[in-house]
Amino acid sequence: MLKIDQPSYILLQNPPGLPSIAVAWLACLFWRSKLIIDWHNYGYTIMSLSHGRNHPLVQIAKWYEKLFGRLSDYNLCVTNAMKEDLWVNCNIKAVTLYDKPASYFKETPLELQHQLYMKLAKDYEPFKPRTESVSSNAEMSAFTERDEKSGHVIKTEGRPALLISSTSWTEDEDFSVLLKALEGKGPLKDYYNRLISKLNFKHIQICTPWLEAEDYPLLLGSADLGVCLHKSSSGLDLPMKVVDMFGCCLPVCAIYFECLHELVKHNENGLIFRDSSELAEQLKMLFLGFPTLEGKLHNFRKNLRASKQLRWDESWDQTVLPLLKQNE
Repeated sequence: MLKIDQPSYILLQNPPGLPSIAVAWLACLFWRSKLIIDWHNYGYTIMSLSHGRNHPLVQIAKWYEKLFGRLSDYNLCVTNAMKEDLWVNCNIKAVTLYDKPASYFKETPLELQHQLYMKLAKDYEPFKPRTESVSSNAEMSAFTERDEKSGHVIKTEGRPALLISSTSWTEDEDFSVLLKALEGKGPLKDYYNRLISKLNFKHIQICTPWLEAEDYPLLLGSADLGVCLHKSSSGLDLPMKVVDMFGCCLPVCAIYFECLHELVKHNENGLIFRDSSELAEQLKMLFLGFPTLEGKLHNFRKNLRASKQLRWDESWDQTVLPLLKQNE
């Protein structure tokens, strides 16, 4: 950092902040620059998932974040709940900058959906067609097919619903909630794959693919429903996966935590559940008569389209640039 050209500002995302907050603060002293901390969560609460809140390392990390956090010049945070917590418990004044989806998170055109399904069908059984085609030249997936006469892609008659749950397979997500309701790679993926292998579903297929980066937004934009199992370690941040799903106008069922209402509006752009039983009832209601009757799923998607959400760069221009300009 000492070799770069003198910056006016150093912007640091926290977490991770140990030891980067202190390092960035020292660099700002050297350069006479302004330090901006972008608070996405508290690092010590993430550590506590593995060690417990009373562990000495967790307590040290908590003290460190509060102490060095106060040395910043400006602060951004991802929820109003975190803004209040920073002020009440840390005496840090922050501006709320909600996470927004990048421009490439959008609804996927049917032609691109078909190309993606055909690609995934090469490696994953659930994407392969359910029935044999009359023609050997037919181009079919479980969800789409190409009309041989017109060459246009259409949705397969009686297609299954595509439910997607983006996960990092980490401790802040209990994937068994979804598995019970139906009855990436990460440290718990093998554990959940073993659970999946023991289930005997008749009408459900589960796929745990590792997607190429460019395919992930295409799959979100092709799905019928998203499920979010993220529980904030602090109760003060919001799941980025839901932000991306909403960018694709994908309705969501999300597990409850304290500030989730700042993103998921129950019965408007999705549903909030507290346990596997409630999720099971929501899935039954949403997929009753699918795909001929879309009901609430259709209404949620229509509301998301009408909301005309800001994109990341637009949100930055509206919220952060005025903050910097007023302090020049």
